[in-house]
Amino acid sequence: MQDNAGFLSKVWRRLMSWEGFLLLVLAVVFVINAIKAPGYLGVGNQINLFVLSIEKVIMVVTMTFLIISGEIDLSVPSIMGLSACLMAALYRDGTSFGLALAAAMLVGVACGAFNGFWIARVGLNSLVVTLSTLIAFRGLARVLVGDTSIGKFPAWFNNLGQQDLVGPIPFSLIVFVVIYLAGLIILQYTAFGRSVYVIGNSNQVARYSGIKVRRVKFLLYLASGTVAALAGILLAARFGAVRGDLAYGYELDIITMVLLGGVSIFGGSGSLYGVLLSILIILNVRNGMSLAGFSGHFQTGVIGVLLILSVLGPNLVKQARESLSRKRMQQAQNPPAA
Repeated sequence: MQDNAGFLSKVWRRLMSWEGFLLLVLAVVFVINAIKAPGYLGVGNQINLFVLSIEKVIMVVTMTFLIISGEIDLSVPSIMGLSACLMAALYRDGTSFGLALAAAMLVGVACGAFNGFWIARVGLNSLVVTLSTLIAFRGLARVLVGDTSIGKFPAWFNNLGQQDLVGPIPFSLIVFVVIYLAGLIILQYTAFGRSVYVIGNSNQVARYSGIKVRRVKFLLYLASGTVAALAGILLAARFGAVRGDLAYGYELDIITMVLLGGVSIFGGSGSLYGVLLSILIILNVRNGMSLAGFSGHFQTGVIGVLLILSVLGPNLVKQARESLSRKRMQQAQNPPAA
């Protein structure tokens, strides 16, 4: 009986958490879309809503690590664009496609290392550094391709981004599942993941605990740049061509998915479970609005509102819990007179 009571108590606490609220929101969105949007329930549409934003949701995994650690990386869309543009420019100029792919991945690693050096080693503010590199990396991408579009990639590469690999499942979706599961295991169940949480709560406490804070942060930015390069390559394969503005503005959706998932903007809390629910909510909201005929500008406005709610919501819930906890403690210490 005690075991059953303990299990039910855990389930109740989970349902009353931010993740439980997100689950409720997802169910409401799903029902509204099913009623209002023709074709929403089709298997093809359910897979398509992931495919159309798959590069963003891949980047959400590494962004989650960074924000939990108390940092941020605004430059990831520009790294995606720069990597894809370098690959396309090299291939256009006669480099073998294999070497062009390798160069694209290496430039992502280099961009991540560059960010990591200034933030983790030198100690500069991550918002300032990555805002600067957001502009700089985008400028380099435009220099490589100019105002033109570069395409005519090998057929196998285009097929990788535009055709299904296993049944109705495309290659990019498999990549996301692998990266998400790896990130989930590392963040929630390893010493490295625990280090990320400790750093997000307090750099000083982390150092006193023996955690190599600079090393952990540098590795996080290195991973962010590497995954961004991979996402940029997948985006080029899906489009079949690249331009200097590839992935422009993606940072809004990426950060919104992380924060709406319950990850604190101040670091130290959150999980990839909540982030997955957030991803599903935003993708389904966008998909439902598209099927219902709402414009892209309207969709962006809705995502902006969700970004505001994602910052305010978890903090308001936390404050309400703390207030309720204090009241209970006061009542326990000062019971009413008989």
